[in-house]
Amino acid sequence: MEGGADPSGVRVASLHVYSVKSLGGVTVPDGWLGPCGLEDDRRWLVTDPDGGFLTQRQVARMALVAVTRRPGGLVLSLPREGTGQGTGQGGLDVAIPPADGRRVTVRVWRDSVPAVDAGDGAAAWLTAALGRPCRLAYLHDTGARPADPAYAPAGSTVGFADGFAVLVATGASLAALNAELPAPVPMDRFRPNLVLAGVPAWAEDTWRLIAVGPALLRIVKPCSRCVITTIDQATASVPDPREPLRTLGRLRRAKGGVMFGQNAAVVRPGRIAVGDAVTVLERGPSNLLPE
Repeated sequence: MEGGADPSGVRVASLHVYSVKSLGGVTVPDGWLGPCGLEDDRRWLVTDPDGGFLTQRQVARMALVAVTRRPGGLVLSLPREGTGQGTGQGGLDVAIPPADGRRVTVRVWRDSVPAVDAGDGAAAWLTAALGRPCRLAYLHDTGARPADPAYAPAGSTVGFADGFAVLVATGASLAALNAELPAPVPMDRFRPNLVLAGVPAWAEDTWRLIAVGPALLRIVKPCSRCVITTIDQATASVPDPREPLRTLGRLRRAKGGVMFGQNAAVVRPGRIAVGDAVTVLERGPSNLLPE
């Protein structure tokens, strides 16, 4: 393979799972990286009553809902103090609905995806927590939604993530961005799955194929960033509505938007862990294409 073994000492610094799209994430020490991404990542979706997906783009308060994973389901909770935005309501323990439960069709961007409704109790809790009517759906069939074939390898799938199974970011690139910002932002603004260390800033723009422990990832395209990056994930406030997007526009504007991180498809599954070596197996020209 182009590039051969990479002795650079690149390592997995952290792993993150977002079980419910746009709700709080969970940092994990290891996880199964399957065809659809990290196990449990974005398998649940908050929707409006008509099945359209909701994210922090429409409801910044979604950032405040903490998610605790448990076997067979998850627990949702809201902060009771510290932000002034807690409702005082108790948490919600919700089980994965049975595959033969109430079928619904949900929409993520232009994709219509078959899912299973999580029930009226979950809908009522989220409606109260978020202040608008909504429902919760679960994706049983992880092969139901193909990733964009214009970028991803044939047969690649994605859950309820915006477009691709995995988002890779590096600590050095965040540091380079923060060096240009009026006030630094944390990595959680970008909601990556894999954060890597031991690599120069923006080196990931030239990667095409990487090994992460036993798994293989095909880097498919830079990730176009949106208004969620302006939302403080701990408070749901917007400290500066211009940043970091304005600075990314100066540093990282490309065809399709302003970019931070790299989208990836899983070529070979495997269990990965913090500390795993990352080997760059193929490189190419920068994929930050001009507008």
